[in-house]
Amino acid sequence: MLAKEGLPDCPVATTVQLIGNKWKLLILRNLMARPWRFNEMLRSIPGISQKVLTDNLRALESDGIITRTAFPEVPPRVEYALSELGDSMRPIIQAMEAWGLDYQQMVREAE
Repeated sequence: MLAKEGLPDCPVATTVQLIGNKWKLLILRNLMARPWRFNEMLRSIPGISQKVLTDNLRALESDGIITRTAFPEVPPRVEYALSELGDSMRPIIQAMEAWGLDYQQMVREAE
């Protein structure tokens, strides 16, 4: 989690700092549906590199937004899921989805 000293004064800036890049938003979009394994997440997000996915998953885990579960199997299996804190972001992502759908419809009607 972010240290208290590292938090911006503005609550909107805090949210943007935690989830404000397109990759984190797409990762959260996926995890809202169910837990995902690394490689299936990599395949489901066009344009993301393995390094960028790894970095963003680590950041989300460090901030307490997602959990990483490693299963003691051969070959190793790791799943990522929303934490309780991450699940509390569900209304934010749903509001973004609703706005995006409205905007897409408006653009289609204007054509």
